[in-house]
Order: sequence, then structure tokens, then C-alpha cells
Amino acid sequence: MSKEQASKVYMGDCKVLQFFEELSKIPRGSGNEKAISDYVAQFAKERGCTAIQDERYNLIIKKPAAKGYEQAPAVIFQGHLDMVCEKNKSTQHDFTKDPIRFKLDGDMIYAQDTTLGADNGIGVAFSMALMDSAEMAHPALEILLTTEEETSMAGAENIDASKLSGQMMINFDSDREGVVFVSSAGGASVFHMVPIVWKSGEATDDRSAYAIAVEGLIGGHSGDDIIRERGNANKLVGRVLDDLRRHVAFDLVSVAGGMKVNAIPRESEAIVRLTAEELAAAEARIAEWNQTYKDEFEAADPGVKVTIAAIGAAEGTAGTAAVPRWLSEETKLLVIRLLALMPNGVLSMNKAIENLVRTSTNIGVISMKEDEVVFESLVRSSHRSQLDAVLQGMETLAEAVGVTFRHDHYFPGWPYRSDSKLREVFEAVYARKYGKPLQVKAIHAGLECGVLIEKMPHLDAISYGPNMYNFHTPEEHLSISSVERTWEFLQDVMRELK
Repeated sequence: MSKEQASKVYMGDCKVLQFFEELSKIPRGSGNEKAISDYVAQFAKERGCTAIQDERYNLIIKKPAAKGYEQAPAVIFQGHLDMVCEKNKSTQHDFTKDPIRFKLDGDMIYAQDTTLGADNGIGVAFSMALMDSAEMAHPALEILLTTEEETSMAGAENIDASKLSGQMMINFDSDREGVVFVSSAGGASVFHMVPIVWKSGEATDDRSAYAIAVEGLIGGHSGDDIIRERGNANKLVGRVLDDLRRHVAFDLVSVAGGMKVNAIPRESEAIVRLTAEELAAAEARIAEWNQTYKDEFEAADPGVKVTIAAIGAAEGTAGTAAVPRWLSEETKLLVIRLLALMPNGVLSMNKAIENLVRTSTNIGVISMKEDEVVFESLVRSSHRSQLDAVLQGMETLAEAVGVTFRHDHYFPGWPYRSDSKLREVFEAVYARKYGKPLQVKAIHAGLECGVLIEKMPHLDAISYGPNMYNFHTPEEHLSISSVERTWEFLQDVMRELK
């Protein structure tokens, strides 16, 4: 690690932010959590806490009650160790080795052209501050930090709940100060696999390779931001290809876009083969699509653009890159038709709660393998019946067009609980501290509360956190002042749980 990478950026006094910057030096993408788990476990032991680490690197850390709180029920404080690893296509960053480098902009902390990892590194940092504090009044704490939350929630699914005794749980994986979340959506990952039949060309073939790209999109969290109706780069490149096939003959070499299924894809690219005459026609169509998308996304995604560019040959040679093979016409049409028909975005709204999405899908990742093109979507719904209906519809689509279908990584929703004592404490402390009511809301994103409540039905749970923005994108940022206020507020809440 270079001196520049290791130097501190945040110079304030808030322990939470100090710990957050320290742990951000440790790579912790989903599936790569051993190092961060070991680090936090050692941190806990150095402060006299008991740390239990399982084979998935989940942590249960126990801190005894403060003096005078020995008879109070234990409280579970919960977050996750992993983060979404997103960067712009041109950014040089290895998420398995490189630290997240902070940059300050007024009250905000950003990363340098990558995701910041405040989701949920800030929850881990709050848990470290709880372990570190010697004077804070609090009941016995059971700090639960899970792995693989961003991909499958497998960490939470495999927790040994018998090692936890708490009746109340504070999940710290939310992003709005002054808003407490009390319900979340369930969901499942969906895969459509298109079998590839390859076709090879002759050396005298007069078609050259070009990249058609959709880029400049904002992206965002596929649950929390889906209501904003931002562009999905995979869906948009599909619309362009579906239009081109009606006007221009071309070969499709590949299509790929998105990095994480739970992030709205910001970039997607199709490699095509065109003659000079076909190129001119394609450029004319793409110029029209640029205007169409600018009109459609004028407010939601003003930076959207479609480009077509020659793929250069190897250095020192002339012309465009040689393409030895491409998809057969049948495979090409399967890919394009599937992209055109696959549902994406908001499917229904919850009519009982204003501005709450009930059901949605996100075509998060398209990837090319040797023998298949894989489409990965994330379906979310607060109603299991609607989730099942969407899954059945997507399976029917696969049957209709002739591709393979499967779904997995189901995670349950978190139902609203009317008799929450923990919510009442949060509301009372917030009203007294700030002179205004705490907002109580449900969220369309998935939270581990649903998984954990299935294991521990008695749990009285809420989700809270400081102000954070643009999760799952390189524009993710965190408010310094909100973290400072939230730390003070959390200490007041702990004092009340006697």
C-alpha cells in the first residue's frame, strides 16, 4: 500500500468515521470477507469483547452490559461486512487488493471513482465504536456482522441463532437520518441462459467490428432507487439492437453489461459486425436513439448516450480488429428478443403507503460465457404472491423463447410489527432530542431483518442509519455531520434501553 493510499483523509474527532476510514483499507467485496472479519474480530478481542467467527466469516461479538444495565435485556446490533464493488469502466482499481481511497467534498465523503462502501461499512464502523466506548451506558450487546449480504444473504441465512439471546435488534443498514424503517421487501435472483451456436467467417469477409455502447447513466440501488425510473443500460442497449435488426443487417458478436445484480447497470456494450454500407445505416439509427433517450430521460438520467465506434486492430496493424466468430442468426435473435421481452423496473406500487414500490425487477448483469449468454435479474416484492407471479411469468417467457431458466437466492420480506417497543423508544428519543417526529417507513430494498426474523420470530427489529447517497455507484457518498449526529442519537437510545 502506498503512502498516499495509507494517509488519513478524515481528520475529525468522530470515532465512527475514524474506524470507517481504517476498515476501508481492507478489501471486502462479497465473497472476500475473511480479512475484514479477522480484523474486526481482533479489534473486538482487544477491547475485552467475546468474538465468535463461523466458517462463513460471520461474526457474533458480545459486550457485557454497562454498570446499572445488567438486568436489561440484551440488544442485537446488526450490519454486514461486505460491500458492492462498482467502478467506472475506465477506472483502474482492483477490489481484491486496493484500498478504498477517500476524498472530501464539504460535508461529504466520496471514494475516488469507486463505490465508497458506506453500505455497509458505516454500520461496521458504528459497531466498532460501540465496542470501543468505555463510558457509554448500554445493555448487553450482541453485535452481529454478516457476510455476502450484497449477493445472496447467505451469511445471515447460515447464522446459528442459538448463539443470540437478544429480543430487540437494531439493523444499521439504512441511509436516511430521521427515518426508521420497519418493513422491507423480499426477493430472488433470476437467470435466463441463452445457448450459443457460434458462426465463423471467411478471411475475405468484408464486415468489421464495432462497439455499440450505452453509457453516462446514473445507476443506483436496484431496490431503493428503482422508483426513480433511471435508465437500465442493459435494457436500453437491447432496444437499440431490436431496432437495428429491423433496418440493418449485422452480426452480433457479444453483449455484456452491468457488474452487480443489485445495482442498476450504468454501462452496457454490444459488439457487432457491419459492412461500410451497414455502418452508415446503423449510425443514422443510433443518432435517432440518442435523441430518443435524451427526451425520455431528460429528468431521470440526462447524461445518457449511445455510441458506435470501430474496435481497433492490434497495435502496428491497419484496419479494425479481426473477429473470428460471432453468434448465429438464431442465437442473435434469441438474445435480442429476450432483452426486449424481459420485465424491468417498477411493476406495481403499494397503494397503502405513499411512494413505496411493491414489486420490481432489475436486469442487473448480462455476461458472455463460452457456450451461453447469461441474463441475471433481481426480482423484489413485499408480497410473496406477487414475487411468485413474476417468477412464474419469467419462467414462462423462457419457455416461450426457448432458453433455460432458474431462480435462487430467495430472501424473505420483513413484515411490519405494530407492537414494537424498540420503535417506540427510537420515536421518543428522537422527538425529545430534535423536537420533531421520527418518520416511520417501509423500504423496497431487501434487508437482512427478514432472514433473521424467520430464524428468530420473537425479534422486535428496526433499521436506522445516517444520510448516505447513491448506493452501489461510484457516486456513493456519506454525510460527515449526519454520522456525528447519528452517533450521539444512538448513544441516547442505548441509554433508554434499561
